[in-house]
Amino acid sequence: MKPEEIRKLDAYFKRVFQNPRLEVKARPRKDDSAEVYVGDEFLGIVFKDEDDGDYNFSMAILDVDLA
Repeated sequence: MKPEEIRKLDAYFKRVFQNPRLEVKARPRKDDSAEVYVGDEFLGIVFKDEDDGDYNFSMAILDVDLA
């Protein structure tokens, strides 16, 4: 994902979730997606759909996290 896209997504997540600690980061060995964090806590992956230009956010919630 391009740095400009990551900056826009970062601003979007901070605004929508009203949390300045959210951060979108480039993935080390992948350029088709980015990682979303709150502080040091990994939340999920955001992918770009190349066909229509939309973005998809995927977040796994572990059972142990709900306890």
